[in-house]
Amino acid sequence: MNDKPASFSIPSPPVSLGPEQYNATLQQIFGFAAFRHGQQQVVEQLLNGHSSLAIFPTGAGKSLCYQFVATQLPHLTLVVSPLLALMKDQLAFLHSKGIAAASIDSTLSFAQNQQVMQDIRSGACKILMVSVERFKNERFRQFIQSVPLSMLVVDEAHCISEWGHNFRPDYLKLPAYQQELKIPLVLLLTATATKKVKLDMAKRFAIGPEQVVQTGFYRSNLHLQVLPVAEADKNNCLLSLLKQQTGAGIVYVTLQKTAEVVANLLIAQGMSAKAYHAGLDSELRQHIQQDFMQQKIQIVVATIAFGMGIDKSDIRFVMHYDLPKSIENYSQEIGRAGRDGQDSSCTVLANLDGLTTVENFVYGDTPDTSGIAQVIDNIKQSADAAQPAQSYSWEMQIHELSNLSNIRQLPLKTLLVQLELAQLIKPLYAYFAEFKLRFNRDSNSILELFEGERREFLRSVFSATEMKKVWGVVNFDALFQQYAAPRHRVVSALEYLAEQQYIQLESRLITDVYEVSSSALLTNELVAQLSAYFSDNEQKEIKRIAAMIRFFELDSCLSYNLARYFDDHNAPLKCGQCSVCLGQSAKLTRSQIAPMPTQLAISEAMGALSQHLHSKTDIELSENIYCRFLTAMSMPIFARFRVSKLSGFGLCAQQPYAQVKSKVRDILHSIA
Repeated sequence: MNDKPASFSIPSPPVSLGPEQYNATLQQIFGFAAFRHGQQQVVEQLLNGHSSLAIFPTGAGKSLCYQFVATQLPHLTLVVSPLLALMKDQLAFLHSKGIAAASIDSTLSFAQNQQVMQDIRSGACKILMVSVERFKNERFRQFIQSVPLSMLVVDEAHCISEWGHNFRPDYLKLPAYQQELKIPLVLLLTATATKKVKLDMAKRFAIGPEQVVQTGFYRSNLHLQVLPVAEADKNNCLLSLLKQQTGAGIVYVTLQKTAEVVANLLIAQGMSAKAYHAGLDSELRQHIQQDFMQQKIQIVVATIAFGMGIDKSDIRFVMHYDLPKSIENYSQEIGRAGRDGQDSSCTVLANLDGLTTVENFVYGDTPDTSGIAQVIDNIKQSADAAQPAQSYSWEMQIHELSNLSNIRQLPLKTLLVQLELAQLIKPLYAYFAEFKLRFNRDSNSILELFEGERREFLRSVFSATEMKKVWGVVNFDALFQQYAAPRHRVVSALEYLAEQQYIQLESRLITDVYEVSSSALLTNELVAQLSAYFSDNEQKEIKRIAAMIRFFELDSCLSYNLARYFDDHNAPLKCGQCSVCLGQSAKLTRSQIAPMPTQLAISEAMGALSQHLHSKTDIELSENIYCRFLTAMSMPIFARFRVSKLSGFGLCAQQPYAQVKSKVRDILHSIA
């Protein structure tokens, strides 16, 4: 795969719908009298065979563009969405309008999954929603390649761009998937795209500037406030502001533990509140979300894990208890307020105390050079030294490789995508390393249903299944060695048995298989180049945080400047209602900084870490590993060996990372 823009031509317009018929069709299918601003332009472009990029404000009806067009296209529309909750909300809306749509996701049973695929093959289903990670599933890839597709829709398309926020490395591969699947039309949807991100997204899919539809970013009903508040006064200020609010709202925090603390504070004051973060059980998170949607909870205190999938029109306020991660994140989070067009307040309780925490998230995602080298060595080790070749295959499981290299999974995925884009590795397919089966009836009675070679083949599969109580794991290696049974035939047989309900089938441990360009991989500069890429990204993210602080301290209209940041030049120079327009420009300060621990204390903490890991791992303890230990960041090596239990963990959590690194470097030099 590469990132060459995909460009496919449609021989003739897919439909003959005239512009005069658009509103009638819209009324008939969706019950809307007319399109909103920008929607019809996108619809017309797509129905005339032109891929498009639509940048609409949050709540301005981006989804309707693809939903309308999908009903007019001859084949399936494939929608890539970043969040399960978002898919479910859109599916509920489509079903309410009588539009056949479905998702393939982790919540479906085997039978439900089979039904969806049957509906798609028969043409009964018009829209299929999946996550981008679904493309790694070998069964899904085989299926989707056999289905004619009319359009690819990428929701939250800013995830494609490395220059955007919430960057998800797997999204970089979508242009290649479009080519591979020969999808003629693409629609990219987002609410937050700077000029640079906009150009990047369009280029990747060969979308011309005339096919970019941007309706504006400014929303007059959002009242932006930046309130300078000392950390010690933050709780009282929050309580005071919340007592003035009516209706539902979200309070955003940075850390999971802060979400719990603040939610308990509000509950103690008699408010209807719940904490929401990624550390909660998925069922509980879903329950909290439903209660919020149904007005059973007034306030959700949440990390950024909450919100993208929330389509609640009457959120009256959004408060940032802690600093957001960037202007882009801030924009998305306040964008959840006031989607019904009614006045809503968006308030930041701002100081610089949390700046270190936000910056440390960035530093924590930068892999060590030694970790990058470990990944490259692992790829090289798959080559057959006895039979050198131009290319060979390499298999990996992301969890295992993360532990081996001590690189967190998200930056590790970014690293692998960079290797793909440089054409050093090419994804071939992914498969489940492990299949488990459970017999719904006696195995002998199943065998009696088949004859001849098929019966003997299934007998060999059952013999090579290592049963433990009621579940057994299929040993593919044994099957191949003893019976020369190819993996794909075994998987097909198991799926057939499951489809007939003779067995229950479960699969886990995704293994990705890549083709490796051995000559390209041998360059001496490769590790240094990749390390430089991550260092550049680190600095880019730190600058993004600095830009956010400058934005909060502006002395001109916040709404106008926010719109300008997202390339909207039509917003009024003064909104008349933000804190700056009301004469309250902010100057952010930091509370008294906690003193840096003594060199002796830091040295002792580093010694404790070294001693703890000495006999447990071969990973060399670098400056960054020590720094992340001292600043309480997560790393694979820390989770595996329960490092957070050590007394020195987080000793310098309140200190800027650069200063901690300087101290660590001095200590390491003194003992070298």
